[in-house]
Amino acid sequence: MSKEWEIVRSLLPETVGTALDLGAGRGISSYALAKDGWTVTALEPNDSSFIGAGAIKTIASETSLPITVALAMAEDLPFPESSFDLIHCRQALHHAGDLHKMVSEAMRVLRAGGTFLATREHVLTRKSDLRVFQDTHPLHHLYGGEYAYTLDEYRAAFAAQSPSRIEEFSPYQSELNFFPDNLDAERHRLARIAGVKPDQIPDFVFKIRDHYDSNPGRLYSFRVTK
Repeated sequence: MSKEWEIVRSLLPETVGTALDLGAGRGISSYALAKDGWTVTALEPNDSSFIGAGAIKTIASETSLPITVALAMAEDLPFPESSFDLIHCRQALHHAGDLHKMVSEAMRVLRAGGTFLATREHVLTRKSDLRVFQDTHPLHHLYGGEYAYTLDEYRAAFAAQSPSRIEEFSPYQSELNFFPDNLDAERHRLARIAGVKPDQIPDFVFKIRDHYDSNPGRLYSFRVTK
């Protein structure tokens, strides 16, 4: 019921079918996809009953939704080519040890004309910012595995698969990347600082902030059509 999922839903194909939830975590997105009518395969390498595949199995069992769990790594998917109509990937691409391999595998199992949606991925301006991102990440010191890539690296990984279309959604372009905050609240905050009414804060202010934002780990989303 979140604003985030409302936006995700608007970016999904109009016709439901088979979906691979890549890096499914504890299965929240898998559940949301299945509730919307998708037949879901949730891929998660962690077998934990609290934050991993075990938790997803519990959700599938208790809800009787069409969710199958696969315990595997995203860089080596155990599925034949053209198996899915949708690849959904929420904050998982940046965990890849080999970004090109992970994207290549996702596109391999995606059917022609299918959608690969990667949301809320951490972006760097410079590779040298990675240490700053990791040092400020609240969880990296506990288990590692938190990475971020430059926009050029994400773009190159997608382009290498010769998709028919690549779309980017920058931090201030979509509330998908801003959630749980929202652009309206940010507009009001800026208006208070400037001493003006919120409707006097033009949209180009956010475009400028996008252009100059160099915060390590800022969020972008991508929709790729095969």
